[in-house]
Amino acid sequence: MAEEGGDPVIVYEPQPHPPMEQQPQIPYCIASPPPCPKATLIGFQHYLVMFGTTVTIPTTLVRQMGGGNEENAKVIQTQLFVAGLNTLLQTLFGTKLPAVIGGSYTFVPTTTSIILAGRFSDPTEDPVDRFKRIMRAIQGSLIVASTLQIILGFSGLWRKVVRLLSRHSLVPLVSLVGFGLYRYGFPKVADCVEIGLPELILIVFVTQYMPRVIKSRKHVIENFGIIFSVVIVWTYSHLLTSGGAYKGKPKQTQLSCRTDRAGLIDATPWIRIPYPFQWGVPSFDAGEAFAMMMASFVALVESTGAFYAVSKHAGKPPIPPSILSRGVGWQGVSIFVSGLFGTANGSSVSVENAGALALTRVGSRRVIQISAGFMIFFSIVGKFGALFASIPAPIIAALNCIFYAYVGAGGISFLDDESDNPSFLDDEPDNECDNECDNPSFLNDKSYNLKSFRTKSILGFSVFMGLSVPHYFNEYITFNGRGPAHTGARWFDDIVNVPFSSGAFVSGCVSYFLDNTWQEEDCCDTCCVDQSKTNGGRRGNSQK
Repeated sequence: MAEEGGDPVIVYEPQPHPPMEQQPQIPYCIASPPPCPKATLIGFQHYLVMFGTTVTIPTTLVRQMGGGNEENAKVIQTQLFVAGLNTLLQTLFGTKLPAVIGGSYTFVPTTTSIILAGRFSDPTEDPVDRFKRIMRAIQGSLIVASTLQIILGFSGLWRKVVRLLSRHSLVPLVSLVGFGLYRYGFPKVADCVEIGLPELILIVFVTQYMPRVIKSRKHVIENFGIIFSVVIVWTYSHLLTSGGAYKGKPKQTQLSCRTDRAGLIDATPWIRIPYPFQWGVPSFDAGEAFAMMMASFVALVESTGAFYAVSKHAGKPPIPPSILSRGVGWQGVSIFVSGLFGTANGSSVSVENAGALALTRVGSRRVIQISAGFMIFFSIVGKFGALFASIPAPIIAALNCIFYAYVGAGGISFLDDESDNPSFLDDEPDNECDNECDNPSFLNDKSYNLKSFRTKSILGFSVFMGLSVPHYFNEYITFNGRGPAHTGARWFDDIVNVPFSSGAFVSGCVSYFLDNTWQEEDCCDTCCVDQSKTNGGRRGNSQK
């Protein structure tokens, strides 16, 4: 298109995001489910993967709340039922990614503060009554805290935040979502090293070395390596328990290594359907609600990184900000449901299952929905579900070493993939120079350069702070029994301590702030000036 007698006018036409072909290393992507038998077995694997967190968190909290084996069994059943329900909601109406929505360690410190509140410290009170009163207080806090994600997600406010994400902020966020959970990896394996270490070695050998020795077009070993390794080491640990290897050992060692948790299995009813307000009418406290809202916001930031990790390992292009915002809204609904049923814990994207997508190389949404079906089924038929609770925690921790590594590596992989920038450019360029220098499909592709000192500074500083700051806060809590912020008001202390104890939150916030405020130089000026110098130099040489 040109004007009469004038220079040609360049007309900018926005181009649609180019579709990404199915990755060759992922045989089953989101909309391509495997055959029914294979999908069922892989879905069962995802159920086993999330079961570790589902058992660990309630078991720790219920004891502090005053509950016994019966209360613990009911909370685990409720957590399983709610996780299955929330996973279905997210895969059907939320982001529609193959993401499992389960319990989160982010809510544990705030929940613990509610447990230790002064109004629950009456020594003459019946332990079960104390348990129910604390549970109702936790329910009220979760119900109020859920409104934060519901408002930010469904109103589209989180979409505006995510649109400013570039690789400078996305890489540290996603990487620390996985690497930031290192304390739940090998330190937990070492609680029973004679079980955890064989599982770690076996899962690496089965999934990484055996496929190179035993060739299979159906990828049987890669797809079912979790079941193979868990069954072998679980049987081995049961033989150690039956043989009396842990008789006379310290209580903590027996708790970590033994497989005979008869108390939990005996206390679990055969059939029980969890229902809302099963512990009574929730109670509300303003300070505890604000503290839980901060935990909800931290979980929101972590889940944002986890959603991008899920889309990466499922073979899908990065999800648009509008879809991610909708998923955040439905995650808020998940926290609301957790408050209604009384799980003693909030909900977020399961990082373990995000890593399992990469390990199995199956990113099918149908598989995750089948896994949600297993969660609901085994939560109702309690005896069968309680049987899997006999899997020692170090076995699950060994698997987590692989899962967290895959999620962290997924964040690093955004460094070199030119098609994976999550910030879509919807607006037209301001001038012709923008059209020449900027990629019309994505934001900041041209400004992202691993050789740039700006890029090195943002990535290096944010990742280092994401590891260093939480390490200080967690170490302080371990040795002093409280966080660095201790004003006397536990709810206010949690508002300060909880976010700085999350590596993904610290790293993501630091990189996001630096990336959107630190402008080294204008890309367009540099591009056009360098181009003009090059052309001028060529003309001069040609004239000579």
